[in-house]
Amino acid sequence: MITVRHHDQRGKAQFGWLDSRHSFSFGGYSDPHHNGFRALRVINEDRVQPGRGFEPHSHRDMEIISYVLEGALEHKDSLGSGAVIRPGDVQRMTAGTGITHSEFNASSGQPVHFLQIWIIPATRGLRPGYEQRHFSAAERRDGLKLVAAPDGRDGAVTIHQDASLYVALLAAGRKVEHVFADDRYGWVQVARGAVAANGVALTAGDGAAVRGEAALAITASTDAEVLLFDLG
Repeated sequence: MITVRHHDQRGKAQFGWLDSRHSFSFGGYSDPHHNGFRALRVINEDRVQPGRGFEPHSHRDMEIISYVLEGALEHKDSLGSGAVIRPGDVQRMTAGTGITHSEFNASSGQPVHFLQIWIIPATRGLRPGYEQRHFSAAERRDGLKLVAAPDGRDGAVTIHQDASLYVALLAAGRKVEHVFADDRYGWVQVARGAVAANGVALTAGDGAAVRGEAALAITASTDAEVLLFDLG
């Protein structure tokens, strides 16, 4: 079964400098029917104006993945870590026992467009930390590239939960397929373009919960960028 979360039904937050869309309950947006899916707790699609961003704020007991679609996002945290995240980069931050960080548009002239993803960790009280890796367009093109996994295999960043994240850049007409092991679930998030997931039409901003499907075929109707979560 595939249940679509349409892009225009998501929660919204608009503050002039920030335009955000929430697939699940977040901040001032509460929807008892959309409080996450399995260990997946947050998918926010954020657009931040040049030179603006999120002032220092704190998190704990969460795995936070940042995935930039356009522009550049500057990250700083209380561990003394700092990095700029650009398209193709995947950053995982383990909030664990507590971490304070800030996120700002690294450009003074161009907006940044990114997805922030929260996954509930399997264990509370982990040591805070972060990891960032780059995955080229060639690695992600016309195939599902593993970018985050509990064992960090195949060069993926390591997340502390039984969850794996794949990304794909698909040219129009291209098809990829993912086979689920028994008792697994999936979530598809379309970042750009339009696809069909087992025949179900999805467009940019749409998400879809996948239950009881042995496999998932994703076919691009237009050039598209897609994220696929395989969840326990």
